[in-house]
Amino acid sequence: MSGLQRTALAIIIIGSINVGLVGFFQFDLIAAIFGGSGTALARIVYGIIGISALYSLTLLFKPSEEVVKDVEPSTR
Repeated sequence: MSGLQRTALAIIIIGSINVGLVGFFQFDLIAAIFGGSGTALARIVYGIIGISALYSLTLLFKPSEEVVKDVEPSTR
């Protein structure tokens, strides 16, 4: 996994935690930090989270890396 993909996943995790806080406690952490959900800075953060999610969709279609295992030959 590349550094960009790891960064995108980290941003998605932060966004997911925020969505969980909204769902369970009706508390929007991003809005609280940036002065409301309608401020320009909060909207930029929401946009970055959305773009990260769209970029991470590529992980669904990426083929799995084959794990190479050294197996001892069986003795028969």
